[in-house]
Amino acid sequence: MPGQSTEHRTTSGRVQVYDTTLRDGAQQQSISFTVEDKLAVCRLLDLLGVEFIEAGWPGAIPKDTDFFSRARQELSLVNARLVAFGATCKPGSQPDEDPQVRALLDSGAPVITLVAKSDPSHVTQALRTTAEENLRMVGETVRHLVAAGREVMVDLEHFFDGLDHADAAQAGSADGQEGPAYPLMVALEAARAGAVAVVACDTNGGTLPDGIARGVSRLCRALDEAGSRAVVGIHTHDDAGCAVAGTLAAVEAGARQVQGCVNGLGERTGNANLLTVIANLEIKTPWAALPGGEAERAQRLTELSSVARAIGEIANRAPSARLPYVGTRAFAHKAGLHASAIRVDPDLYQHIDPARVGNTMTMLVSEMAGRASIELKARELGIETAGDDDLLTRVARVVKEREAAGYAYDAADGSFELLLRSQRGDLPEFFRVESWRASITARPQDGQAVLPSSGQTITDSEATVRLWAGGRRFAVLGEGNGPVNALDHALCAALSQVYPEIEDFVLTDYKVRILDAERGTRAIVRVLIEIADSHSTWSTVGVGTDIIEASWEALTDGLSVGLLRRGVMPR
Repeated sequence: MPGQSTEHRTTSGRVQVYDTTLRDGAQQQSISFTVEDKLAVCRLLDLLGVEFIEAGWPGAIPKDTDFFSRARQELSLVNARLVAFGATCKPGSQPDEDPQVRALLDSGAPVITLVAKSDPSHVTQALRTTAEENLRMVGETVRHLVAAGREVMVDLEHFFDGLDHADAAQAGSADGQEGPAYPLMVALEAARAGAVAVVACDTNGGTLPDGIARGVSRLCRALDEAGSRAVVGIHTHDDAGCAVAGTLAAVEAGARQVQGCVNGLGERTGNANLLTVIANLEIKTPWAALPGGEAERAQRLTELSSVARAIGEIANRAPSARLPYVGTRAFAHKAGLHASAIRVDPDLYQHIDPARVGNTMTMLVSEMAGRASIELKARELGIETAGDDDLLTRVARVVKEREAAGYAYDAADGSFELLLRSQRGDLPEFFRVESWRASITARPQDGQAVLPSSGQTITDSEATVRLWAGGRRFAVLGEGNGPVNALDHALCAALSQVYPEIEDFVLTDYKVRILDAERGTRAIVRVLIEIADSHSTWSTVGVGTDIIEASWEALTDGLSVGLLRRGVMPR
């Protein structure tokens, strides 16, 4: 393949992994990392085996300047090297006079990545300078940083768009003379100045994988012909939904550094999901993306799912359940046909063993479920049903009936466990509800009459719950931020007197969906809640003619499931 003629582009079995979650990933809307967050993410990435961690832009962002200062004292990285990101010197200036270039050196980062314009239209319109001046800025800034003892990489911004523009201009020229396209000229200038890597960036995220492969191949060939041993990197965005595919195509074409963000964070639609890229390289190709021998890399790979979740928590952005490899639904099976085959051999409907990436197979019970799905899900919950065909048939029928009424057991494993145990006849009764009531009282502020739409009202919510537990009757009044919160407070206040374990339960998620919106205020409502304790997490579902009714069902089921999973017996 063109671009792979030089030995160092073909024989190395290792692809460098470069993470930019803390810089490019932080450009996603509502994502913001504190300095403490950045330090924690760096430790996680280092343990995984990431080679380069781009941690921010010192000099431009005060928080990033502070991070690099603290990192020198607080980070002891084993596998990774910190990278400071920044720009070349400004037009008409020298690198040793540019305060932002100075800040890159002051950061103490051993590696510096410079962003350089490689599309002439961006040079003239964004930088407001000439193509020749831009080349000078790139070359002199790289040489200045290399002379100061830093390892330098250069991100070729808008590289693929620049190639397209150059090709179009050349095709329309009168003389038809050929010369290196401008993006290649920028890459060659950076390499001649001492850059150890030049990174082709699909900044707008619109280039398809075949275009990525052609562009990377041209870049590799240009460097080979110039006798350069600079590593070629790839940096893609997912605007066309092809970021990971484009990254893999680049590796096939000669790139030996892959850049991306954990969980696909990043501006607009995000960057290439670095964890997906790592898994694909390690499992699906001959290339190694993690350090160590085969056994060590396999062990590191089992940390992918936990890293995805941990960094998602730090970013306050839970990773999508459908993320490849690491999502909680990445190996979830719902259709009865699949379940029947999986009972024979899980590999029949899974491209890998989920344990290889630290994940697990999950059976989703739904209206599509057959007896095999029910049996496998029951086994997952620790309930043996093999051989009880009547039970499996009965549960499958009830699931289909209840899902037709609006329930969603594929998203509520706790409610399914209660249903299964009810059909088995071994569902313990922890409490018996006598009645419940919730109300809202709205009154104008300061006793003054105001229009309902003005917002100048005060609302009070309270709930009364009457139930039996532990041989005692409880009547408890609860107040809260809305009627559902008031019911939650009243219910827990009553039950915790008999089951103190409930005090450890925390409602972590609450979702409401209108199932038949065309019926307006008469619509059926489905509520899904998630509850967690110090040991596990579980979900329950409630359906009713209003939100409060559905929420009550989900809440009471959630507490029963929690007690079941704690091994508590009715008192």
